[in-house]
Amino acid sequence: MSDAYIVGVDMIKFGRFPDRSVPNIGAEAALLALDDCGLTIHDMQAMYCGNLGQASGMVGQRVLQEIGQTGIPVVNVSNACATGATAFREAWTSVKAGLYDLVIAVGVEQMGKGLLGGAGGAKGIPKEGLLGSGTMPAVFAEAGHEHSRNYGTTFEQFAKVSVKNHHHSTLNPKAMYQIETPLETVMGAEMIAYPNTKLMCSVNVDGSAAAVIASEKKARELGLMDRAVKVRASVLTSDPWQERDLVMPDVNSCTRLAAKAAYEMAGVSPEDINLVELHDCFATAEILHYENLGLCGEGEAGRMIDEGESALGGRVPVNVSGGLLSKGHPLGATGIANIYEVSTHLRGEAGKRQVEGARLGMTHVIGLGSACGIHILEKAS
Repeated sequence: MSDAYIVGVDMIKFGRFPDRSVPNIGAEAALLALDDCGLTIHDMQAMYCGNLGQASGMVGQRVLQEIGQTGIPVVNVSNACATGATAFREAWTSVKAGLYDLVIAVGVEQMGKGLLGGAGGAKGIPKEGLLGSGTMPAVFAEAGHEHSRNYGTTFEQFAKVSVKNHHHSTLNPKAMYQIETPLETVMGAEMIAYPNTKLMCSVNVDGSAAAVIASEKKARELGLMDRAVKVRASVLTSDPWQERDLVMPDVNSCTRLAAKAAYEMAGVSPEDINLVELHDCFATAEILHYENLGLCGEGEAGRMIDEGESALGGRVPVNVSGGLLSKGHPLGATGIANIYEVSTHLRGEAGKRQVEGARLGMTHVIGLGSACGIHILEKAS
């Protein structure tokens, strides 16, 4: 099978665009990614589009109406917070299998405000309020409490994640927010679901990101290998069956399963990874995923944040983009936006936030329900 390479990748600056449509926002990222590699939609053999919120679907076709309807096949995917990563993986798979030589993956979302999750209109006796809460802040607060119970992780350690990621965002011109949030400010912010304050919750924003994927043969033919990024691993998992209490969602197992498979596919270990963009939907989540991804040992995540190992300049910088906490979290776009961030570092084009000498990077997203997408990317030259 052919190796597959990212030859064009970009994202728009995340924000809120009430006067724009979802296809229009997605089209902007698609054109940016095409411009990044000097190609056009006429060069693409297929499109894979990720979007969660448009009930009418067909978002990919509507993106093409904005930039050029060429008659190519379009696949629309929806997979919770892993939607963008799933669209990218489907695109990668088609090139890897030799079906196409050039494809484009687009992730796009317009978000409302307020809490995600909850009862969701389910019939019968709702568990919401009776058996805890299904809103995402509550789910990840519960997970944080469990980590604290097992390992003594403190409110301050969770809050340090937000301090770090907000600081990183000041170096990223495409982040929604670019502000410093000192520890006292984070801990003193409005409490949403202890231990997560408002500044420890991801930002609901509008956004889009896109990537052009090419076979090695086509990338060489077009002279695009000098900035190409090799996809060493692409993994998608769901929760395995376990004998456990199903009232509290499992936010760990599908990530651990995906990480193990990704390291095996890439033939690398956690120690080889130079930077990570992971799913920090809440500050508690980032702490959990340090261990889920094998970036540290069990119970060592609190120490890892205390010692600055996950900060820019640390042993393995995490969420140098500002992460979901500050860059923002447009559900369908996040997976590809993470790929853009890591690719930018591997190309040596990340400016003030550049992770020096980066050769291997990992991206991670998780959608409860469940789906986890992990990609390991490598500098091609």
